[in-house]
Amino acid sequence: MMSRADRTVLSEWWWTVDRLLLGSLFVLMMIGIVLCLAASPPIAARLGIADPFHFVQRQVLFLVPAAIVLVGTSFLSPRTIRRVCILVFLAFLALLFATLVIGPEVKGARRWLMIAGITIQPSEFIKPAFVVLAAWLFSESSKRPEMPAQTLAIGLLGIVALPLVLQPDFGQTMLVCLVWGALFFLAGLRWIWVVGLMGSAVGGAMVAYNFVPHVRKRIDRFLDPATGDTYQIDTALESFRHGGWLGQGPGEGTVKRILPDGHTDFIFAVAAEEFGIILCLILLSLFAFIIIRSLMRAVDEQDPFSRFAATGLALLFGLQASINMMVNVHLMPAKGMTLPFISYGGSSLISLAFGMGMLLAFSRRRPGAAALAALSEPQHDPRALARPA
Repeated sequence: MMSRADRTVLSEWWWTVDRLLLGSLFVLMMIGIVLCLAASPPIAARLGIADPFHFVQRQVLFLVPAAIVLVGTSFLSPRTIRRVCILVFLAFLALLFATLVIGPEVKGARRWLMIAGITIQPSEFIKPAFVVLAAWLFSESSKRPEMPAQTLAIGLLGIVALPLVLQPDFGQTMLVCLVWGALFFLAGLRWIWVVGLMGSAVGGAMVAYNFVPHVRKRIDRFLDPATGDTYQIDTALESFRHGGWLGQGPGEGTVKRILPDGHTDFIFAVAAEEFGIILCLILLSLFAFIIIRSLMRAVDEQDPFSRFAATGLALLFGLQASINMMVNVHLMPAKGMTLPFISYGGSSLISLAFGMGMLLAFSRRRPGAAALAALSEPQHDPRALARPA
């Protein structure tokens, strides 16, 4: 057992990191393995893969580097994280633009790259780096008003949103815009900016609806199911009805055999069929606990950069989880977004570990400068000071 008196890096990390938050994230990872066991065998059979546990084995394989990234990133200081995010942002921004040229087209979109036999989705990795850099710019705008930080933050959003729209990936575009808008609000934007941003969002949605057939079809199908094929969402809703409160039992689900993307976008529906709405409520509570605890830790941060970054990363995590679950119960049009740490996918798993590792790092209880100075000063006996020379 590590003592608080130990001055090692590991001991200091253990006593300053949010252990409840860390444990909750690992619980999510373990639940993800169980649900992958339930959801992926029918997908493997449908794709003609001989090994029914092919996706489970790959998910466990991805969990190893994800756990290393999660814990390793949580050791970093805020300054080091900012530098790492600059490098990650530049590297994956280049890959994001590369998908438009050399990425394979899947379902009408170019979002992936094949590198050394591994499929990578650059947008997943650029999101947490983008949030941290936006948080840094907004924090600088409050500390140094003479710096055009807000203008740079707007430019940063445009640089990321442009390739996402061109892919097209409107789900990820909406996600980064929502988190960016929340950070802008926290930074104390003027009301004129609120009106302008809301107008831009409405205008962008109208343009996408009128000029992008893919977006129009999804929205029309969501508002009026009779206008298109709703097989996917109908099957997902049938999973909830079939599972009931307690579920059919592990491996006993039948609707999952015909549910498209049951191991990725619709794994929440598989959880409902096999383990019941009770497990879905437990998952919802676990996500809520992680988000609320992260925001509570962020509120206590004195440094604006750490406060904004922790808030942004918590919102990124929470909004992605909310969007996925809302799509599964037909409260939103389909977005093609994974459920954090639950859905199958290497890019999603490792990028989420990177983002939550940074959140753990920003929320660590580091002693202040005054406390460190007091600890480093030699201790004097007050009785000796009181004695006459």
